[in-house]
Order: sequence, then structure tokens, then C-alpha cells
Amino acid sequence: MKHIRNFCIIAHIDHGKSTLADRLLQTTNTISDRDFQDQLLDNMDLERERGITIKSHAIQMDYEQDGVQYKLNLIDTPGHVDFSYEVSRSIAACEGALLVVDASQGIEAQTISNLYLALEHDLVIIPVLNKMDLDSAMPEEVTDQIVDLIGCDAEDIIPASGKTGFGVDRILEAIVQRIPPPTGDPNAPLQALIFDSVFNSFRGVIAYFRILNGEIKKGDHVKFMATKHDYHADEVGVLKMNQVQKDKISAGDVGYIISGIKDAREVKVGDTITHVARPATEMIQGFENVKPMVFAGIYPVDNDEFEDLRTAMEKLQLNDASLTFEPESSAALGFGFRCGFLGMLHMEIVQERLEREFDMTVITTIPNVSYKAYTTKQELKIVNNPSDLPGPNVLDYIEEPYITAQIITKSEFIGPIMSLSMEKRGIIKNQVYLTTDRVELTFEMPLAEIVFDFYDKLKTISRGYASFDYHPIGYKESDLIKLDIMLNGDHVDALSALIHRKNSYELGKKICEKLRQLIPRQQFDIAIQAGIGTKIIARETVKALRKDVTAKCYGGDISRKRKLLEKQKKGKKRMRIVGNVEVPQSAFMAVLRLDD
Repeated sequence: MKHIRNFCIIAHIDHGKSTLADRLLQTTNTISDRDFQDQLLDNMDLERERGITIKSHAIQMDYEQDGVQYKLNLIDTPGHVDFSYEVSRSIAACEGALLVVDASQGIEAQTISNLYLALEHDLVIIPVLNKMDLDSAMPEEVTDQIVDLIGCDAEDIIPASGKTGFGVDRILEAIVQRIPPPTGDPNAPLQALIFDSVFNSFRGVIAYFRILNGEIKKGDHVKFMATKHDYHADEVGVLKMNQVQKDKISAGDVGYIISGIKDAREVKVGDTITHVARPATEMIQGFENVKPMVFAGIYPVDNDEFEDLRTAMEKLQLNDASLTFEPESSAALGFGFRCGFLGMLHMEIVQERLEREFDMTVITTIPNVSYKAYTTKQELKIVNNPSDLPGPNVLDYIEEPYITAQIITKSEFIGPIMSLSMEKRGIIKNQVYLTTDRVELTFEMPLAEIVFDFYDKLKTISRGYASFDYHPIGYKESDLIKLDIMLNGDHVDALSALIHRKNSYELGKKICEKLRQLIPRQQFDIAIQAGIGTKIIARETVKALRKDVTAKCYGGDISRKRKLLEKQKKGKKRMRIVGNVEVPQSAFMAVLRLDD
């Protein structure tokens, strides 16, 4: 065990984690030059195109120092705030972390939140100053920021470049010297932490784990403690570029287990594996079910494709256990699913994967969050969809989820960022100057206000210099109302939303104006109305296409023209009663971008 080192790489988005991991794999000869490609561990097309890591990836490297062979287990983690639970489980599986900071951008919001996660688990932090080859690098300034943040010496910070390979040898030496070997008793009852899982269409679910105590052999009868299911370990092994089978894996090692599990929901990230015959007394601390933060409806464009969509969603859930969904129906869109996502990026990725991997074209409704509604009898009802809200006669009050948001920016943008956050019902809690021109602002604000366009607006007003991170803090009572959108008196449930009373008039007006531009004209007038209960607060009308029925009359008595116009009027009235209004898909999406 004293020759094993387990470490992960943590950083803000785009600070060069995956590129640095590539260099570590090349330097330790884990991958040959012939098989090498950029962002080697990001094996999904979507990850490569967007340049982001969506899933954490584990790999074992062999490294020799002073004639001693070391086994280095690397876990590359996602940088985006939506996937922070995955990062926390990866951190729990390690003894050390490489904290990568971009020398041209400095410390950003998720650098700090991921660092706190690592410090909570008592990890040894090795600070790495990446992208030193850039002309815009500011090594002295960023080194001072890191020293202030961690309290280390400037000599402990390793300057490196993931692109050119500069400093990678020093990083490997630091991993061996500074990170302690794993502790654990190979003879104790088995305790292994699951930190990731993937789905293989031939072998079922493959769970990746780190053994804290005990050992696991091929053919062992094991139990997953959170789900209480037991299985036989058909195959165990370690993770190199490919999976390498082993007869047994002991305490301190990182490996994988295949046990023929067909349902991804049976494997929970953060769960503990133990033996059925000699079980561990307690689970490894920190397990929690991943809670979706944002809810949206996903519907097939053609209703006949509902079953195909269900199959696609089930297959996608096998690879992404944090996606939750349940069937629902909408008067406007037919049958579909109510889906729970970790955040807006997660929602975008699920939608894109449905289109790419399963060839499903889908309509996504307005995203919203989960509310708690209390009736006058003090019964609690969880509201994921505005149509689930109890009627005003039985509703007592509504609570909505709140978050603590951390924004790090240059001091010149404080004014616009504060006014944006106040506009989104944020309350400023703290303001700390990290350096003379970098400020950390802490706000408390409702989650519902940030799920639409908050991040985009933040990037715009700060010219890309603000970074953003958040975590939930619970529910608070709010003055919320249900805004209904009606077309010719019919409710369009897919466009209704739960919003704060003071924003309702403005939002209702904007939605009506937007729909007027997007709904195609018919042979009859279309009334677009926004209402709260029975009270109409905004209205727009799409005027009818009108045929000039009097064009064939030249001269003659006016009563002849009037007779034709009256006949047309009756026809329009009858048409309005039987006519349906088609709402184009662009109208559902446009509500997300009302300011464009």
C-alpha cells in the first residue's frame, strides 16, 4: 500500500484539467504516442466539442522514482457547478488533489468551492499554476492569490503547462512526495466507495470504486449498502487505458466491478460495497441521493414517438443516473415526460444527447424548480409543475428553494453585477477583496431566478470576467403566483409558470408580445392573454388574414358590399369556434429568451 497514491484534479471550467491529465498519461507512458489523442479521458463526442468534462474518469498510471515503482490512481473531475456532487465523491476517494489554476485568469468561483470540498475531506493540496506558456500569463499575481487562498509557500506552487508538458515531471515527483499513501486494513470487513458508474450494453452497469478497508475477489458475494441489493462479482479489476482483470483488489486500490446489473438506478454514486458473509458495520460517510434542481417537460414532436422517447430516456439514464423522469401529459403537447436535471447545462446536454445518440427531436418546456405548497390544513405538496399547484381556495403559502451564490469578478464590474442580482431578488451577504482588483461577492437568491438567463447576463455585463458558483441552502416562504397563458380562452399549460407577484405583470406582457410575433396568422383573430386566476393582466391580438370579398364589386349599391362583408363576418365567427391555434416550437423556446 505504501507505493499507491490516489489523487484527483480539481479546477474551474477551462483551466486545463483534461490537457494536464493527457500530459501525465504521456509522461508515465500509460498511453503510446500512436494511440494518443487530445482530451484522452473525455471519451464522449459532446465533451470534446464543447471542451468540457461531463463525467469523472479514473485511470491508473505506473511511475518509477528512485528505482521504486509507484501506482498512481488519477480521477479527472468535471469543472462545472452542475456536476459538483460527482466531484465531491471523487474527492472522497482520494488522499490528495492537484488544484489547477489558470495563470492568465487567476482564481475563480469553482476553484474556491472545489478547494473547500477537498479541505473538508482533509486532502493534501498540490497547487499547480497552469498555462504558463501563454503570453497573457500573470505568474506573480496569481501566485500571490494562491498563497492568500491556501496559506502555502510560494515555492510549493508548481508552474506548469499542460499544452507543452513543462513542469509535469515536478508534478509527478510532488504527487509521490507530498500525498500520503492510503491507510486501511486489508483484513477488516470490506468497505468500498462507489465514485462513478458507466453502462456497457454487453456487460451491464460497471461500477468504479475505491477500497478503504478489506479486499474483494472475483466471484465474491457482495452487497450494496444504500440500495440493499446483493450480487456476485463476475469480474473485478483495475482501470488502465482499458479495464485490466485481477483476481483480487485490496485496501487502497481503485478498481471496477462487473456483476451483471441491468438497471442503472441500482448503482448509486457514493454507495458502499461490502461482503454479504462479513458485512461492514457502517456505510462510508457522505452518501446522498442526487437531487434534481431544475425541472422541465420533454415531449416528442410527433406523439406517435412517445414510446421511442421512453426507450431513449431509459437508455440515457443508464449512463447518467442523475437524470430523473416520470410520464406526464399536456393539453397542448400531448404525452411526454417531466424530467429533473442538475442544472441548465445538464438539461442542454441531455437534450443534445437525445438528438444525437437516439435521433429524437424533442420539445422542451420552460424550465422551473421544485416548490413546496402548504394547504390551509397544513398538508405539504411538492410542486414540480405549475399545473400541480393547489387552488387558491385551499392554498395557504408557497416556499421556494434558495441558494448561496458566489461571484468572483474584477472590481470595475461590481455595480452592474449588484444591480443584476438585486433585480433577480438577491440579497448581498458578503463582499471580500481577494486582491486589489478581484472581489468575491456572496448573495442569497431564489434558485428560480438563475435557471433562465442569469449566467448569460452575468457574462455579458462583466465582459466574461465573472465566475459563478452556487449551492442550495433550503426553502423560504415567497409571494408566488401562477401565471397562465391563454389562446382564445384555452389555457396553454406548457407555457404557464410560477413567478413572484411583483414580476408577473411585466413578464405576462412580454410573453404575450413575443407570442404575437411567433404565432402564425390564421383566418380568424387570435386573442393571447396572460392571467392570474380569473384576472387578465395582459393581452395581445394576432389579426386575422382577411380576403377582400368586395374586390369583385365595381360600382352598384353599397348594400351589396355590406351583404358580402356580413357573410364573411359570420364565417369568421364560426371558424373561430371550431379552429385550433397551432403553437410553433419556437414559441416555447422563445419564452426563455424574452430579452432578445
